Amino acid sequence: MERPDLADVDETVLAYIEYLEEQLSSEESRSAPEPSEDPTTINVLTRSAQGYIKRTPRHFYGRQKRGGMGVFDLEMSDDDQPVQVLLADESAELIALTNFARVFRLPVSALPASEVRAKGQVLGDLIPGLHDKESVSWLMSGEQAYMALLSPRGYVFTKSRLFLKDGVQLYDTNKYGPPVAACWSGGQDDLFLVTRQGQGIRFVEKQVPKGGILGMRLDEGDAFVALTAVSPTGSVFLFTADGKGTVRLMSGFRQNKSPGAGGKVAIKSEDVVTAVAVNEGDDIFAISRLGKMIRFSVDDVPPKTGVVQGVNCMTLRADEATAVGVAVL
Repeated sequence: MERPDLADVDETVLAYIEYLEEQLSSEESRSAPEPSEDPTTINVLTRSAQGYIKRTPRHFYGRQKRGGMGVFDLEMSDDDQPVQVLLADESAELIALTNFARVFRLPVSALPASEVRAKGQVLGDLIPGLHDKESVSWLMSGEQAYMALLSPRGYVFTKSRLFLKDGVQLYDTNKYGPPVAACWSGGQDDLFLVTRQGQGIRFVEKQVPKGGILGMRLDEGDAFVALTAVSPTGSVFLFTADGKGTVRLMSGFRQNKSPGAGGKVAIKSEDVVTAVAVNEGDDIFAISRLGKMIRFSVDDVPPKTGVVQGVNCMTLRADEATAVGVAVL
């Protein structure tokens, strides 16, 4: 659209318009995506709250500078929103965890590849054997020796990879509730739990007994949002609903002697979205409630040993961040 004639506009209004144009031009320059990577078989998978899922080759997403606006990804209805982003090779299998804590395997190739902006498939239709009122609570890609799971009340369970057979129930959801997060671990890691209000705890994975254990006491009005495996010298990317993030070094977050204690402040926020273990050189894929996806390097986020509010990672307008995935490059 051409710029209209502003000759008769008041000087103060004109100055404000020119200021906004300058800011917009600067933001667009900052947000411009870098050239895409070479074609890869790694895919970005986006899952919505209402059970839709989409996969798109990773090289279709250009890397932006931290703080950009991203591009529209999963196309959803107005009352739906993305809840999970993960990356997986098209030759791999996903592990779906249901609200009954049952396990099902699903080939990535069972999901039709699509463009960046596209509608998803109904995930439940791709998994035979689901019971009535059973739905997918969490998806896993990759595979390590153990899986760790987190319940809404803060109970943590670990299971050997060899135990993860189709249809197997991992714990009693009538007692502990459905899984709200899960991660892979090597068996010798620390487990890091994070809540919506920015509280966290870190303890040795080996302290989780066969029947599970309370990982962290939850304050009233708070909720768990993340579980990730880390090393004492590792780092975790924490992301908040207002698009801010920080890389928290575990060297600055004291390990608890045992699970079950109250949390400590991991980030200054009342609305944390998630937390994921990261390494130098990784790429972050962050998505918003309206389906905007941004890809940027975790190296753009300054690592911190102490508690901070985070830096701007994603520009949001009448929107909020909802999920993050990590690409190991």
